[in-house]
Parts: sequence; C-alpha cells; structure tokens
Amino acid sequence: MRWYEEDYNLWEQSVPATLRDDPLWSVHVYRLNLFVADLAWPDATKLAQDGRTRSLSDQLYRAVGSISANTSEGYSRGSSKDRTRFYEYALGSARECRGWYWKGRHVLGEEHALSRMELLTDIVRLLLRMTSQQRGYMVREDTAEYAVNYDHSAD
Repeated sequence: MRWYEEDYNLWEQSVPATLRDDPLWSVHVYRLNLFVADLAWPDATKLAQDGRTRSLSDQLYRAVGSISANTSEGYSRGSSKDRTRFYEYALGSARECRGWYWKGRHVLGEEHALSRMELLTDIVRLLLRMTSQQRGYMVREDTAEYAVNYDHSAD
C-alpha cells in the first residue's frame, strides 16, 4: 500500500459530483492528478513564504495544474495522435513537478518532498502507459496488399 492511499480515499469522497459524474473521472491518473494538485497547494504556499523559493512555488503549482489540464484535454481529443500529444505534455509536467519538489526539499523537508515525488512517479508511470497505448493504436494499420510493377521495359 502506498503512503497516500488512505488520504487519497478520504480525498476522493470529498470531490463534488460535478467532477465525479464526468466520464473523465474513470481515468485513474486524472484522479491522481487532481489529488496531487490539492496536496501541492499547501506546499506551494510554504515555498512562497521563503524568498529563496518564491518563484519555485509558482513553477511548481503551474506544473502540477498542467498535469490534469493536459490529461483532460487529451482525453477529450478524437484522434490517437492528438491524445498522445496532450498526454506527453502531462507527462512532461509530472516530471517537471518532481524536479521542483526535489529543489524545494530544503524548505519542505526531504521526506515530505520524496513522498510527493513518489506519487508523481506513479503518475509518470501511468502516463507513460497511456502514451504508449495511444502510440500503438496510431502506428497500427490494417493489412494491405500493395501491387508493385517491376516491369521496366516500358521505360
């Protein structure tokens, strides 16, 4: 069991029906994205209070918001190519957040930062799987017969 599962289950019950009733809610990584954004709020607040990490706070919260925004944007796209592009953006933002948490560990505490990084690593793994699945659908093509004329005598 991951450190965050108990907190996640309590958090999930607090999410309004407006979000839970959307088909997007069935995407586990999207729910984790919203959860990590809620966890990041007090972290960003604490980082903003230290002059040395004020800009880091802004970068962290922008990146964490970008994960769920791009996941939902990709989910809403009609083609595998479009979905893949947005899932890749979300993936980049999740990795960016891990870096910001690492840099903020001096203010947040190393154990605290590492726990957030663990959750973000789970999100990265899920987004990698989703991206690979979309790419797989994108590169498959139906078997086709290609006729080739090798008779060059007419040249």
